[in-house]
Amino acid sequence: MFDYATAAVEGALAAGATYADARVVATKTEAIEVLNRQLQTVDRAETIGVGVRALIGSSWGFYATADLSDAAARLAGERAAAVATASAMVSGPPMELADVPVAETSWETPYTEHWADVALSEKVDMLVGVTATMQGVPGIALARASLGFFDTEKWFVSSQGHRIHQHIVESGGGYDGTALGEAETQRRSYPQSFGQFHTGGYETIRQWDYPGNAQRIAEEAAALLGADPCPEGDKTLILEGSQLALQIHESVGHAIELDRILGWEAAFAGTSHLELPKLGTHRYGSDLMQITADATIPGALGTFGYDDEGTPAQSVDIVRDGVWVGVLSGRDSAAAAGLPPGGMVRGDGYNRLPMVRMTNVGLLAGDSSLEEMIAETKDGVYMATNRSWSIDDRRLNFQFGTEIGWEIKDGKLGKMIKNPTYTGITPQFWGQLDMLGGEAERIHWGTPNCGKGQPIQIGHTGHSASPGRFASVRVGVKG
Repeated sequence: MFDYATAAVEGALAAGATYADARVVATKTEAIEVLNRQLQTVDRAETIGVGVRALIGSSWGFYATADLSDAAARLAGERAAAVATASAMVSGPPMELADVPVAETSWETPYTEHWADVALSEKVDMLVGVTATMQGVPGIALARASLGFFDTEKWFVSSQGHRIHQHIVESGGGYDGTALGEAETQRRSYPQSFGQFHTGGYETIRQWDYPGNAQRIAEEAAALLGADPCPEGDKTLILEGSQLALQIHESVGHAIELDRILGWEAAFAGTSHLELPKLGTHRYGSDLMQITADATIPGALGTFGYDDEGTPAQSVDIVRDGVWVGVLSGRDSAAAAGLPPGGMVRGDGYNRLPMVRMTNVGLLAGDSSLEEMIAETKDGVYMATNRSWSIDDRRLNFQFGTEIGWEIKDGKLGKMIKNPTYTGITPQFWGQLDMLGGEAERIHWGTPNCGKGQPIQIGHTGHSASPGRFASVRVGVKG
């Protein structure tokens, strides 16, 4: 495989590229879905091919092929250089790349039980059993459960001398129960609304005890039909960890992508309210806000050994004591901004141009607990598990809805509430963070469906979070 990547690089250089790199990527996937005790889907797929980037003057060119032969790979390099040559006809300063160490190495996800070694019957039986348990609860009309797995090998070669092989294994899934009322439906999901994914094998599925939580999840969905609606007004808000993880993803993760800050990228998530001259001084939140982008966390979904430019995985401070201090970058964007490269460039398969993506963008732990937050709250709402989200294209004004909530009165968790929502403006909201859960409650939540780019690329990102409390947040917003 290194030979095909090398041929692609050589083809680009021969056609005039000043720099080139190539990735041979082989991906195996498996997806299983069960609905109401009935197997709906078993989808297995394999892809392999080579993608090559060529840099000429101010511009990148990219080309990919599924034909793994020396001739096809070399031709792909030549065509990538041709695209770069055409793009460079639009005047601009020469593109520079930040320096990274040249490596000849390999890296593999640690795992104990590869998902492909677990019998399909065991996986399906577990999902069927989960949906059967949920359907046994009166009022549950739909019970859905799924598993998803990825096995990715990459062989990376650059004209600077990189030769890196990686083997990344990812596993995850989840389930939800939907209760049907006279004029509404209510849903509860586990472990979170998008499913929970990790780097690792089937052991990451077992650790979540899917069967042991199905009864509770279904009962909560049914109970929501008779719950009171979320109260309206300014209240103390406590967010469960997976909801806080999505809050990080939407109001921090996309905003700190350097290509958005520089104006190079605006697809889907828009641009950013952040301005590079304010790096190191902009107040993003309260002193409790400590955020890192750490691609080295064992088991987290945004973990790898090297990014798709050959930059080593690393931990980068993003927010320190509430102040914005770091970005998500690649070699080109880092050079343009005068910053060290962060190793945050990845492509969705062999046939997509690598771009800046989130790694594990998460909150460091605080020194409180959920129990202490509730005990110290006089009038508030505890919300869990995302249901909906909306945020403007600068990552400032947002509204989130969750699946379930509970009122908090005089330090005690009170009645269940349905359709809870909250709204805010990013720096003001994070500035209201006044309590944060400790390491014992911190979970590396995985988001397997982050969209960016046109044509769209799906990124796998991680977001570490424990429960957090925010003072005086507008809740119960409708519409």
